[in-house]
Amino acid sequence: MDDPDRRPPTSINTGVSHSARVWNHLLGGKDNYAADREAGDLILRMFPGIAHIARLQRRFLARAVQYLTGEVGIRQFLDVGTGLPTADNTHQVAQRLAPESRIVYVDNDPLVLVHAQALLTSTPEGATDYVEADVRDPGRILREAARTLDLTRPVALIMLGIVGQIPDSEDPSSMVSRFLDSLPSGSHLALSDGTNTNEALNAALRVYNDNSASSYHLRDPERIAGFFNGLELVEPGVVTTSRWRPDVADIGNGPEEVDAICGIGRKP
Repeated sequence: MDDPDRRPPTSINTGVSHSARVWNHLLGGKDNYAADREAGDLILRMFPGIAHIARLQRRFLARAVQYLTGEVGIRQFLDVGTGLPTADNTHQVAQRLAPESRIVYVDNDPLVLVHAQALLTSTPEGATDYVEADVRDPGRILREAARTLDLTRPVALIMLGIVGQIPDSEDPSSMVSRFLDSLPSGSHLALSDGTNTNEALNAALRVYNDNSASSYHLRDPERIAGFFNGLELVEPGVVTTSRWRPDVADIGNGPEEVDAICGIGRKP
């Protein structure tokens, strides 16, 4: 991204790291700046396994959307904290199985908006849209999403790695509930986040938080599982991201246990 002939929009502060761009760097992407690479490399030096966690989360996204589209029959997706586009984005996976699927992406990084054209490429039968908003404002997100989604019909709410960006002081459980309370019965929540189960990762995140404009908050697995309270958990429940219905190619590929968990729950 550091091309002198390519000036970024003035709303993008390239001198300060942003979580979406740091994650893009960890995934091996090129949509990031020097500050993002510096922050990502800081974590990698202290906890090299973070890159594997990032890749597993993307694979969980693909499996989750395949399950929700193919087995549950969901045709509407609200992907909050989508990050920068990579391979197998939500709309690509869903529309391969059901071309009529409708997807709304949400992020607050201006660079994601720059790449919205890639995100908004839809099948003729379906639709995609993009909302530039903060996860802390569920009301606004839902109002804008209603331009594309029918919120009287089941919606799959995708929240991967985003709740960890909300500190406990801002009551993340209530924030998740505000989204779910506005969605009808039959809607699903797919959520993943990092756990505080590894002291090396805890230390790396403390240093990252001290040197970044954004912050990430690791939590006990039980606390993350609590975001699914009131929902009917889909088998195998809330588990480490490598263990949620792994593909045959994923079995035996890398550590079986990682310091991140995920799950899918259905709203009764």
